[in-house]
Amino acid sequence: MKYFTPMLFTSLKGYTRQQLVKDIISGIIVAIIALPLSIALALASGVGPEQGIYTAIVAGFLISFFGGSTVQIAGPTAAFATIVAGIVAEKGMSGLVLATVMAGIILVVMGLCRFGGLIKYIPYTITTGFTAGIAVTIFIGQWKDFCGVSYAHGEAPIETLEKVEAFFHNIGSVNPYALLVGAVCLVILIVYPKIEKRVPPSLIAVVVGALMVKIFDLPVNTIGDLYTISNDLPSLTIPAINLKDMGALLPDAFTIAILAGIESLLSCVVADGMVSSRHRSNMELIAQGIGNVGSALFGGIPATGAIARTAANIKSGGRTPIAGMVHAVVLLLVLVVLMPYAALIPMPTIAAILFIVAYNMCQWRPFVHLVKTAPKSDIIVLVGTFLLTVIFDLVVAIEIGMLLACLLFIKRMSDETDVRGWKYADKPEDSINLRQVPLAVRVYEIRGPLFFGAADRIADISVKDFTRCLVIRMRAVPAVDATAMNALKSLHERCAAKGIHIVFSHVNEQPWHTMEKAGFIDEVGRDNFCPHIDDALARAAELAGVESGEAE
Repeated sequence: MKYFTPMLFTSLKGYTRQQLVKDIISGIIVAIIALPLSIALALASGVGPEQGIYTAIVAGFLISFFGGSTVQIAGPTAAFATIVAGIVAEKGMSGLVLATVMAGIILVVMGLCRFGGLIKYIPYTITTGFTAGIAVTIFIGQWKDFCGVSYAHGEAPIETLEKVEAFFHNIGSVNPYALLVGAVCLVILIVYPKIEKRVPPSLIAVVVGALMVKIFDLPVNTIGDLYTISNDLPSLTIPAINLKDMGALLPDAFTIAILAGIESLLSCVVADGMVSSRHRSNMELIAQGIGNVGSALFGGIPATGAIARTAANIKSGGRTPIAGMVHAVVLLLVLVVLMPYAALIPMPTIAAILFIVAYNMCQWRPFVHLVKTAPKSDIIVLVGTFLLTVIFDLVVAIEIGMLLACLLFIKRMSDETDVRGWKYADKPEDSINLRQVPLAVRVYEIRGPLFFGAADRIADISVKDFTRCLVIRMRAVPAVDATAMNALKSLHERCAAKGIHIVFSHVNEQPWHTMEKAGFIDEVGRDNFCPHIDDALARAAELAGVESGEAE
């Protein structure tokens, strides 16, 4: 039952007053960061600004309370913006509420069925591709507000390519004042973090943008011009339920559930690396389900773990779910006291904030690196998923991306299959069990292809405090894909941070080619790639500063 116990209850064992103070301070800081982001993401999703705050309050509190991570911060995220906007445009808020409740139930069922481990079967190329695609759709969606362009009455494009067409069709209506406000705010968002890191740049941009419009009386649309602002507390709303609507919304519910599961568990993995912890994936899925049901019933939109806010929580000293719960309570106070002032925020400022959000989530460096270094089959999946996300939608992208990944993986494995006469090369003396390994050296042998479905095994490689060198034997690894390559790089970075060298033994042709193309061999050092386990152990002993063959 440990895996179905919220991390909150585990964290409270041995909880100290000093940590409580750190969690409270971190919660307040994260709330300040989340405030403008929640409003901006709600508007990008086609709903009112208070819906974003409701989501951060209700889902943020519930997911922290029930979650499987000690530091996860949840709320509205950019990944949902285009999906939610499409559902609201086609089926209204009632359709969104029902779809989100259904998605929450699906997530709870996934958690109870222990589907948390299935995240490893989503290739790195697919998550990178659709994340970059979502970033592009958000970026394009904000052109209108950033430039102050006016559309004809009734013209409300939903698809990304439709938005591009509508923008250029109406480009003659660009508002130079809106462009000026947006440009100033964008400069603040880019430059301010390099000068001052304690105050969130989005908060500074919101204040400066609002003052520019108010003091100089600029003809620029603000949130108050387009939306009715309410500081009412979220109230319970039960959606009308009938089988016909549920059937129509089932694909949307599955999309929300799958995306929430992927985003939240990826955020947990990132957080684990930052605080050296291990999340409970199935409990996290259950918490995401509870949080999304709660958010929908109290007027919010879909929520998931937010990587940027989670990282801010960690850097601010938050180490238990108390920080996430404090963040939700602070936002509740802000909603009651300060929400009317949100009406003064200019729309170009919101667009500028979302430009930065899109840039931060696009992962263009990993994307370009994969295009340059990954095997051709992985590049096809990456680029295909990206284009399908931009041109069509996330559902189509993930479905076709997974199908492509599976088919290309089958082809890759069939290319590696060969039938040869038996050569008596694997002599008993090749057994690692017959060798004396120095105490400072740790040896692992990997068997079988390292692909997206098995790449998580690399995370199981552990080292001791006294380990100085890690030997990885790969004679039985016929192939490596981009997901596994990313995992090996993460392992090398973790070891390098601890001053531990890695030595590889017997890397086969395809893995060698993939590693060389990715620059991994030069990163590790060519001298640390050995043709035989004896050579690898000798090299490891040299790096560890001990004599080869020294008994453990």
